Amino acid sequence: MAIVQADVLWRPEDDYKAKPTLEEGDVYRPDILKVVESAIESLNGDLRELSLDIHDHPEIKYEERYAHDAYASFLEKRGFEVTRHYLLETAWVATYTHGRGGRVLGVNSEMDALPGVGHACGHNLIGIAGVAVAYAAKAAMEQLNIDGKVILLGTPAEEGGFGKVKLWEKGAYKEMDACLMCHPGPGPLHSISLSSCLAVIRLEVKYSGHTAHSALSPWEGKNALDAAVLAYTNIALLRQQIKPTHRVHGIIEGNNWAVSVVPDNSKMYYYIRAPTTIEAEETFKRVVPCFEAAALATGTKVEITRGHTGNELVQNTILGNELSDVVRKKYGVIDYEYGISGASTDFGNISYLMPGLHPGFSIPTVPGGGNHTRAFADSARSQAAHDASLTVSKALAHVGMRVITDGRFLQQVKDAFEEQKNNGM
Repeated sequence: MAIVQADVLWRPEDDYKAKPTLEEGDVYRPDILKVVESAIESLNGDLRELSLDIHDHPEIKYEERYAHDAYASFLEKRGFEVTRHYLLETAWVATYTHGRGGRVLGVNSEMDALPGVGHACGHNLIGIAGVAVAYAAKAAMEQLNIDGKVILLGTPAEEGGFGKVKLWEKGAYKEMDACLMCHPGPGPLHSISLSSCLAVIRLEVKYSGHTAHSALSPWEGKNALDAAVLAYTNIALLRQQIKPTHRVHGIIEGNNWAVSVVPDNSKMYYYIRAPTTIEAEETFKRVVPCFEAAALATGTKVEITRGHTGNELVQNTILGNELSDVVRKKYGVIDYEYGISGASTDFGNISYLMPGLHPGFSIPTVPGGGNHTRAFADSARSQAAHDASLTVSKALAHVGMRVITDGRFLQQVKDAFEEQKNNGM
């Protein structure tokens, strides 16, 4: 079912209030969905205020102190048990338990912004969506007397800091039966995406050379900047022979450079991305010689440091099917093309380790104004974007409540995870 052409993105001037054509039929537990929708709508204004507050106070990775306090206070006032500075300085966790025993739903809220461009990836929307899902689950458990637990984890440093991976290593996810979150991006009107994303390998490359006077005795120098430029060029040429679905991109930095001094140092940061971790590893093996050859040609020394590997996003098929069902019957369209298909997330690593679902949701964007642009930061504070974040939150909360209430469904979720893992993800 489509309500717009797949190649037409949602623009700010579109009439997003127009109702989409929906499929007929009941969803799982309409009584739960009614509570979920009512709970999220009751929090609408407060969530909007929180989102704009976070947007107005952008903080980069591991510096999310304002956001940490804002979310913690917000959730404490609404009946959650909150632990501040949970395992990491700017992480937090909010929990609610009803009854004894029961299944455990995990939810993630991201907080960090980007250097220079603020919330240009819409983490203010991701943050409030996590709050909305957890609050709706709490309301459903309370009002319908459902045993279970919801754990809302405030995860710092998605933008290059692998905050979720560090939290996993410290045990933050161990209680969860499944984990949910979402992410905004360009896409068709009223659409929620179940696309994957790219695996990523991060590299830091240092060249060490020898200074000299650039004019008086340049032959005495070993130019580390030349090494970086040569490596940059080598990789640019390599791109002609890599698959079009792969990405290799980076920047060059240096310390205490001067025009009249042959630079004795340079540093490069590079990301290698591909649709799967296996493919990223294959391209990594071709990129490394580009750095090494540059050192050989310039007489410098090279040090290559590999950071965390980010896995591609694995959408749990059973969780995804349930999300698709409720979206198509109640809210709009499911697509498999947009979302964050060309980006990467540390939730990909979590989806390799436990059942997870990470849909994208479309918000209005101007041409050339996708994620990581200043225009997207503007889009992320629009009313239409806020409304879209609450729509996907309702659908996710309904999926989450099925995890809590339907043991057979949860077993299918876990079986699907094991099957995907056995198939190499």
